[in-house]
Amino acid sequence: MFIETKELTKQFGGLAAVKNVDFAIEKGKINAIIGPNGAGKSTFFNLVSGSYRPTSGQVFYKGENITNLPSNKIAKLGVSRTFQTTNLFEQATVLDNVIVGHRLRTQSNLLDAVLRTKRYKREEKQCRDKAMEVLDFTGLTHITDQLAGSITQEEKKRVAFALALATDPEVVFLDEPAAGINPGETEGLAELMKKMVKKGITVCLIEHKMQMVMKLAEKIMVLNYGEKIAEGTADEVMSNKKVIKAYLGGDASA
Repeated sequence: MFIETKELTKQFGGLAAVKNVDFAIEKGKINAIIGPNGAGKSTFFNLVSGSYRPTSGQVFYKGENITNLPSNKIAKLGVSRTFQTTNLFEQATVLDNVIVGHRLRTQSNLLDAVLRTKRYKREEKQCRDKAMEVLDFTGLTHITDQLAGSITQEEKKRVAFALALATDPEVVFLDEPAAGINPGETEGLAELMKKMVKKGITVCLIEHKMQMVMKLAEKIMVLNYGEKIAEGTADEVMSNKKVIKAYLGGDASA
């Protein structure tokens, strides 16, 4: 399996935000995690990407136990993620924001930067070239020199995608990528996710826009109160009585 969790649990005090979750993220597919607010979706992402340590259970990446690795080491293995809120350096250009992403793959240290060594100059060019490559891939070459604070919400979402892609990931976790943008822009981001998969990158997203998820995701897990209540294809999930009761029985478009 590509990424697999076994009995993954995270407790905050007496509350189990994620409880005994077994889930396999399938390579080369768009995987999705859905569920009502407070279901444990973002906590699950934080556990897999190393932002949180689990209370119990395990996380495996390509057969390797990564349960207790810090997030920077997990990122170096090829696991990248975006966050619900896109935090960019508002006073820096779009290009400079994305250059930061590829620094993960460089070796230069502070002394290299101060002395502007050959290694630093070589890696600086690599970072710039990589940033331009992913900005082209995400459709942002027209705003490379604009300040990140001056671009639209949809463009900020694409910059977050570009930042994740600049780390040369094998899998990208997208936390509510379509939040706060209109249906046309949502469709554009869905196409970008398909493009990522065609490039060989596995995608796993959390999303509240059910219509988008059901059209896009090949494998879906449903969480409710921290527990997995269903998993499968869109059709299987949509027809699951537990899911209908917990989630789709409310506002199905929420």
